[in-house]
Amino acid sequence: MRGLDLRIEPGERVLLLGESGAGKSTFLHALAGVVGDDEGESEGSLLVDGEHPAAQHGRTGLVIQDPDSQVILERVGDDVAFGCENLGVPRDEIWRRVRHSLDQVGLDVALDRNTSALSGGQKQRLALAGVLAMQPGLIVLDEPTANLDPEGVAEVRDAVIRVAESTGATIVVVEHRVSVWRDVVDRIVVLAAGGGVIADGAPADVLSRQGEELAARGVWIPQFPPARPQRAARGSQQTLLTAQQLSVGRNKRSIGVPLDHEILSSHAVAITGPNGSGKSTLALTLGGLLPPVAGAVTASSALAGGAGEHPIRWKSRELLTRIGTVFQDPEHQLLTSTVRAELEVGPRALLLPDTEIDARVDELLTRLRLDRLAEANPFTLSGGEKRRLSVATALATRPRVLVLDEPTFGQDSRTWSELLALLSRLVDDGSSVIAVSHDEEFVDALADSTVTLT
Repeated sequence: MRGLDLRIEPGERVLLLGESGAGKSTFLHALAGVVGDDEGESEGSLLVDGEHPAAQHGRTGLVIQDPDSQVILERVGDDVAFGCENLGVPRDEIWRRVRHSLDQVGLDVALDRNTSALSGGQKQRLALAGVLAMQPGLIVLDEPTANLDPEGVAEVRDAVIRVAESTGATIVVVEHRVSVWRDVVDRIVVLAAGGGVIADGAPADVLSRQGEELAARGVWIPQFPPARPQRAARGSQQTLLTAQQLSVGRNKRSIGVPLDHEILSSHAVAITGPNGSGKSTLALTLGGLLPPVAGAVTASSALAGGAGEHPIRWKSRELLTRIGTVFQDPEHQLLTSTVRAELEVGPRALLLPDTEIDARVDELLTRLRLDRLAEANPFTLSGGEKRRLSVATALATRPRVLVLDEPTFGQDSRTWSELLALLSRLVDDGSSVIAVSHDEEFVDALADSTVTLT
């Protein structure tokens, strides 16, 4: 991001938009004083309350895209209290703020709950509670509702607005979905991918005057929904995986009720439900990466092909062409120093010839708009770009079953539509897709059936 001229007044609520990779997250990190100087490169000037952002750490609260990276301490209460302790808030006041902040974001768990036991959506609420407890003058939020269930989206948004109203805090929020924040912000600012600002003004003015242009650039504009692919007629289907009285969990603690379900070829299954209901755990169990607590996941001979009927016992190379899994946090599966090398990992493990590897990698780079980033370090990509890369790494080995956890996280409307088209084609060609998602539009467009956890 460069060439940005912008002034935000005290107490303003600003929704920051732009296509994937436009620099929105970079700008938020700069506002919080955690990018520039020793952490990257900068030019021009950026001031918060008239000072360099690094001098205003106590005045600025940042919620980042990856909630795992913002968890610091082992227990929920201690984690929320951490920022207040660093600011020297009196002990009694700290714990009053901790309880109040957890109530505000709707995270109803014990203060001594282990943070590692929280779901991704619960960790997002935890990160926001820690920021709200500090009572900062500037709150910057990067996709704060991305992995939340619909009820959680409203709770978190409303909690932020209540804090702004009661404290006068300035709010700058990045969110691809305009409809979530449109009615509660004062101003929309749209960053250009090449630098500068495309649009800046009151929400109603920006959306009515430039809505069509912004939609064409990938901004989510409610009145201009993204394209959906036409689905092909289904041919004959085979059973690939079967869940029999399946109970899932971690550390032998079961979540939810036993599940019976068949995963078919040429079929897309959505796993939905509230945060903490076990969706990600179920996905990892179906993917052969977590053992069942009870019951079984078995593979048909059409999928196993001699590897045995229990995916949890398969070797990693056997999984590669049978079941590919995309984690909720894309950074958990990044291994190399360039995007191209990342896409080559799976095919090289399969001992494919170089010509075949190059063909697969080049196709995925182009289809997922990562070709200009082929030599970039994967950890320097935006959240949406990392998500597309993690999907591409799974696709590179062409598995019969693809398991995805929140695949549309961080996507602009254009890359969302392209990702949906790619997955739809996989299903049309005979693969099975299992997708954990809170994205109701994505589920409606792709899923042939839905498993709803409670």
